[in-house]
Amino acid sequence: MECDQEIRLLALAVIQTEAQAVAALAEQINAEFVSACRLMLACKGRVVVTGMGKSGHIAGKIAATLASTGTPAFFVHAGEASHGDLGMITRQDVVLALSNSGETEEIIIILPIIKRLGVPLIAMTGNPSSSLAKFATVHINVAVAQEACPLGLAPTSSSTAALVMGDALAVSLLQTKGFSRDDFALSHPGGSLGRRLLLKVADVMHSGSAIPVVSQDALVSQALLEMTDKKLGMTAVVDPENKVVGIFTDGDLRRMLEKNLNVHSTSLDQVMTRGCSVISAEILAAEAMQIMETKKINALLIVDEQQCLQGALNMHDLVRAGIV
Repeated sequence: MECDQEIRLLALAVIQTEAQAVAALAEQINAEFVSACRLMLACKGRVVVTGMGKSGHIAGKIAATLASTGTPAFFVHAGEASHGDLGMITRQDVVLALSNSGETEEIIIILPIIKRLGVPLIAMTGNPSSSLAKFATVHINVAVAQEACPLGLAPTSSSTAALVMGDALAVSLLQTKGFSRDDFALSHPGGSLGRRLLLKVADVMHSGSAIPVVSQDALVSQALLEMTDKKLGMTAVVDPENKVVGIFTDGDLRRMLEKNLNVHSTSLDQVMTRGCSVISAEILAAEAMQIMETKKINALLIVDEQQCLQGALNMHDLVRAGIV
């Protein structure tokens, strides 16, 4: 038990140390940070992010975050750069180099080439007096008071600080560019977030002959045949001009049977739900899901501007589409 408590205390100490390192970064959101953002905003090519070791892993994540939030970027391994990968950098690019010491040999060795290309260099280091910091067009200081590692050797607080500063850059650029939810979805089409932001009702609704629909003067028995055939648990009820006047659902049928009404002699006009919820085919499928959940219903009818029936949708369609 005593050992368990010690483990918890050690873990809490790591979190506290790293939290303090992150909090201290607020002092570095200064003119240099703004200049770095300006360089990336003005970039006509891509932001090339580079680093070695743990800084390389952080650099890769920063490049991915930039790319997914509207700033074209990619990662170049600093060790591979001097063996051919420098060819990935063009005169239209901006380089963002990460090195806690600012003296990483694999980065220092490529600095003259970057200079010759005339490419702006943003350095993110923990040492403002380092070779990399002095060489850079702009330097962002991510120095930490101490590593969370008790040996002071494993990159912990320093790598966390660099990662957070990278997020600060990416989000600042996102906001400044006016990058929208739709823009974000376009770069994430395969994920659940992309589906929620891109998929519209028109993409998942039943249309044409797949729509369960009967006329308002139909009998309940006719509606039941239509519901059985189309398997959506409901049917739209329309007037002669195909305008929606109501909906007949499984719930309406149960309430009708409780009253001992005859399905072969009762008209839909007597038992259907009038003033049912209708939506446009152009709204997001995620919004349709929200409407269903709020109103506690399992189906929606889709209409055009004239309230003419265009489609039908139920909860299962949205679940199958990944809108959950």
